[in-house]
Amino acid sequence: MKISKRGEYALRALIDIGIAQELGRELVQINELAQQERLPIKFLEQILTQLKEAGYVDSKRGKLGGYFLAKPMKKIKFGAVIRLIDGPLAPISCVSVTAYERCTCPDEAHCGLRMLMLDVRNSIAAILDRYTLADTVEVTLRKMRRDKVALPFLGGILRAQLPAPLEFVKQNAKSKRKTK
Repeated sequence: MKISKRGEYALRALIDIGIAQELGRELVQINELAQQERLPIKFLEQILTQLKEAGYVDSKRGKLGGYFLAKPMKKIKFGAVIRLIDGPLAPISCVSVTAYERCTCPDEAHCGLRMLMLDVRNSIAAILDRYTLADTVEVTLRKMRRDKVALPFLGGILRAQLPAPLEFVKQNAKSKRKTK
């Protein structure tokens, strides 16, 4: 199994939108996502459209518009997103749960290759279906804070530079929106 560039970009965009949400940003503009991840904007638009049609993200139009998560981060499983974008997780079609096709071997029930690939498919699926967007966003932010890396979507503010816990950032962002 290999994740395509489309699949990789979809996951990276979801992670960035999730991080922005955790940092108190309601909407993320597509040009911010493209710049943050150094992705081609036209390709990213196509991916976000696919994620929107599947109900993972939604958008608000207009000058102050952007993308936001349409589901709670705990409900977005990486396995489901990869299946949406790239199709089955199975390395060969005779072990696929969602796109099974009989293979060419004469005895599928006793095929050693099939048994091996079934284990591979089951291991991959177990991991990808266990991890949620919430898990990945939490780990990413924790590591960025630990390493004192500039947090995205906050104008390059370092965690160490914040005067209070992250709640301050969320409250500050909300109060700025109310005054506009």
